[in-house]
Amino acid sequence: MADKVPPNAGSQGFNPGLIVLLVIGGLLLTFLIGNYALYVYAQKALPPRKKKPVSKKKMKKERLKQGVSAPGE
Repeated sequence: MADKVPPNAGSQGFNPGLIVLLVIGGLLLTFLIGNYALYVYAQKALPPRKKKPVSKKKMKKERLKQGVSAPGE
């Protein structure tokens, strides 16, 4: 009678490594879904960013690269 093992003695429930993996996976998934939701919201709610005005000096350089002389030269 002393060598009989109760039915629950062998199983420990969940593997601790599995629990850690599930927690980290859940947090990562939550983070990615949250980022996507914020991105979609920002695309709808925020106005598009304005481009910086190009300086005359840069325009001159670009024209010279393309072989077109700048006006007044």
